[in-house]
Amino acid sequence: MTKDFFPLHPVLLVDDEEAWLHSFGLTLRSAGMNNILSCSDSTKVLSLLAENEISVLVLDLTMPHMTGDELLPMVVKDFPEVPVIIMTGLDQVETAVACMKQGAYDFFTKVTEEARLITGVRRAVEMGHLRRENSALKVHFFQDKLNHPEAFSHIITHNKTMHSLFQYIEAIATTCEPVLITGETGVGKELIARAVHTLSKRSGHFVAVNIAGLDDNMLADTLFGHRKGAYSGADQARKGLVAQADGGSLFLDEIGDLSHSAQVKLLRLIQEREYYPLGSDIAKSTSARMIFATHQNLESLQQSGKFRQDLFFRLRTHHIHIPPLRDRLDDLPLLLDFFLGKTAGKLDRKKPAYPRELSILLGTYSFPGNVRELEAMVFDALSKHQDRSLSMDEFKKYINQRCATCSENNDRQQQGETPFSVLDRLPTLKEAGRLLVREALNRSQGNQTIAAQMLGITRQALGWRLKQDDEIHKKVA
Repeated sequence: MTKDFFPLHPVLLVDDEEAWLHSFGLTLRSAGMNNILSCSDSTKVLSLLAENEISVLVLDLTMPHMTGDELLPMVVKDFPEVPVIIMTGLDQVETAVACMKQGAYDFFTKVTEEARLITGVRRAVEMGHLRRENSALKVHFFQDKLNHPEAFSHIITHNKTMHSLFQYIEAIATTCEPVLITGETGVGKELIARAVHTLSKRSGHFVAVNIAGLDDNMLADTLFGHRKGAYSGADQARKGLVAQADGGSLFLDEIGDLSHSAQVKLLRLIQEREYYPLGSDIAKSTSARMIFATHQNLESLQQSGKFRQDLFFRLRTHHIHIPPLRDRLDDLPLLLDFFLGKTAGKLDRKKPAYPRELSILLGTYSFPGNVRELEAMVFDALSKHQDRSLSMDEFKKYINQRCATCSENNDRQQQGETPFSVLDRLPTLKEAGRLLVREALNRSQGNQTIAAQMLGITRQALGWRLKQDDEIHKKVA
């Protein structure tokens, strides 16, 4: 694949008129679609489809040897994932409509305006990608395996939800459609974006930029570059990141922060694959795969009018939502072990042993900062560690401080609301205490020291409560 190859799989043009093939090919290339195959012999179409993965077949109706309406049912039967656009003369509209009933995706007359033809081919390319994606998804989920697990080797997990996401990524990675990655801060959105790029098999670079805090002019300059003299201080032309990502992947993080004017430019970039460098009135095309990420709820922003609806729906063609760490606590032991080894290497120390209870303790914390927060916790604890076995004290101290802060914030936000507000009957103090103790023991996997810490009482006080409970049960029995 060349560096500016778009679409990923070629558009096949079939017509016995060489002049039309040349003319329409130029039209598509001028719109950035320069992966084109031309065929003037209709008898070769089926073999071309068998030998090449084709995005779209543009098929003339009237040809010697084998007409378009004769070829169509064979293509629909043997190559159902390839959308077929029928090209017809003005006097063949009825035949074209009949072709639609047989499975053609669309039809146009040869005198149709260029803009409509280009839009029609673009839509068909997207449809072809979606059909391939659906087929690939079925294969992946039925087989329940990864074809390229090495692409995810930098993501530490054995969680089932994450495994399903990996299968989805393998299915969509080679399409040209935009990818939206959502998830809380610290879940690893850029790692997922890099996996998408790796699996896309693109020869170009992975170019990442965090656009939070960039004003419109700085964003346009960063992405699209500028001509010499475009503004004061622009003493030489500069390529933007879109040009640097040509043939590869462009990753834009925090797109929820975009202004409305920036959203318009981004929509044009996605839909037309065109952009204007600052100071230029000549559009440039790009073949970059576009990947976007945000920790914000774009649906809520769209409903409140802060995010364009058309851009919102365009971005959601492929959507990957990464679950927070608190929803995949089964990954904690793996991540803890990995970060201990990584941090020990950075600090030039031997990786320490650690108590089994440390994973249980960490499992009682909600990790608002997700995997990134866990890594910071491990680094801080290990940098202060002196003994052979890693102490849990630094982790306990951190969790206690964070939980106290979260509790204060929640008290301010709830303004009088409590977990009991939804109950018709308030539990008695004894009942509430018994339920809290039971839940703390569940979360701590029966570890009474950790359960007591969660409840804010001493280990001895918890033991006394459990003893009282036992005596009550014995009396009742």
